[in-house]
Amino acid sequence: MGSDVAADDSVRSGAVVETATGKVRGERFRGVSIFRGIPYGAPTGGANRFRPPQPVEAWSGVREAILYGQTAPQTRSTLSDGGYPGNKPEVGEDCLVLNVWTPGADEARRPVMVWLHGGGFEAGSGSSILYDGVNLASKGDVVCVSLNHRMNVFGHLLLQDALGDDFAGSANAGYLDIIAGLKWVRDNIARFGGDPGNVTIYGQSGGGRKVSISMAAKGAQGLFHRGIVQSGSHLRLTPRDRANEQLDRLLALLGIARADARRLQDLPFVDLVKANRALMREHPARFSPTLDEVVFDAHPWDPAAPVISAQIPMMVGTCRTELSNQVGSADETTFSLDEAGLGARLTSYLPQADIPGVVATFRAESPAASPSELFFKITTARGYWRDSVIQTQLKAAQGAAPVWSYRLMWRTPVEGGRRITPHSLDLPFMFDNVSKAPHMVGEASEETAAMAHQMSQAWLAFARTGDPNTSAIPAWRPYDLEQRTVMLFDTTSRAESDPQRSERLAMDAYPTQQLKGTLHRQPAAAGA
Repeated sequence: MGSDVAADDSVRSGAVVETATGKVRGERFRGVSIFRGIPYGAPTGGANRFRPPQPVEAWSGVREAILYGQTAPQTRSTLSDGGYPGNKPEVGEDCLVLNVWTPGADEARRPVMVWLHGGGFEAGSGSSILYDGVNLASKGDVVCVSLNHRMNVFGHLLLQDALGDDFAGSANAGYLDIIAGLKWVRDNIARFGGDPGNVTIYGQSGGGRKVSISMAAKGAQGLFHRGIVQSGSHLRLTPRDRANEQLDRLLALLGIARADARRLQDLPFVDLVKANRALMREHPARFSPTLDEVVFDAHPWDPAAPVISAQIPMMVGTCRTELSNQVGSADETTFSLDEAGLGARLTSYLPQADIPGVVATFRAESPAASPSELFFKITTARGYWRDSVIQTQLKAAQGAAPVWSYRLMWRTPVEGGRRITPHSLDLPFMFDNVSKAPHMVGEASEETAAMAHQMSQAWLAFARTGDPNTSAIPAWRPYDLEQRTVMLFDTTSRAESDPQRSERLAMDAYPTQQLKGTLHRQPAAAGA
């Protein structure tokens, strides 16, 4: 079987559904039909490598859709393994697959929620145990979908300048996969009980970034109707010249001349995985969506919100101390900083002259915070939060569809509470999968139950109507540049006008960190 419930007697053979390319049979668990590993694109190896996704070849008979399909090529990690005991999908180039959770393969026309997984644009899988859609589908009467797509060098290698139009779009092939997945949803989801006219795309971290760029992608318009960005406000794309530099570094590493770059299609995919990993060690740049003038001809959220998605409602938010996950995991000493260490570490994030004033501002908001907690709050604010505020302000300034802003404030007790409110802490709550994440939220409790109820109900309400208001939380107004209402999710959630205002104003002095290498100040935003 294909899940952590495989040994449960309540798992049984599910319905057979006829898709546009053939019939699939899933399994039934706790009132939800689950279909895993359904192909939405052809294998991506050989001549298809670096090219736009190709159509699936139709099959005869009934295809068993019980096991998860392949995970896209990447370095093996917890992100690729997914967390299911005894069921780690293999990594390979037959990775254009998706999964469906539905209360019924009928004609109910339920809201559809398409999950775009995290892991930046380098890693991850839609098959993670945290993304299991059983609870959302059963409690919310929605159809959940998750998908895999190409990433890193396979999904974002600019080849058109070296090899010509045969490779047009290669720098965004992984994003074209997502568009292909959304087209599959449009063409097939009604047969799984979903409404192709009511599709929400949502994602966390790298998944939020994919939602962000979807708002500006011409090829994605009409394929979704709402978007949720969780800790992943992606404002700018990789410039074309930088993408060419990345190609040249890769070719030099592999000993291939630029004119012979087509040879990259013939290498075993594991060799490209190794080369990608080596480049990541040597250079801070990553293969990621690119301003290629084919798929994208402008930055998605710089200098303004994309006009083509002005009528699409959004939710945008972050966790209070995102970087207590990434930076904390990479360097244990960040959990034991003294005052001197705090100032020294912040020089990588702020101009030296600004540090005392910024520290004083954040300390006034959190007077009992340790130097380590202040470090995580300040660095999170400089990166994740600053970018989310920019994106939210730009969306609100359009004066078209509403945008709702939130921050997760609940402090996890795991590891003695030292991680506070880290990156990814929202996942077990909005998926209502607390039981699958004791390593993140601790043992199930009244607090975790309250958090899961509030957040999952808000996400479900937004998917149903484009408005996250529900009886589970206080009244929540859309964000505007006067009130700046933000929902602060906690055991007792609250909607506040411009919370942490002094911190926001301090960060308003800086541009997005997606302008690589910039620590300079800029004029305060209008309406501050």
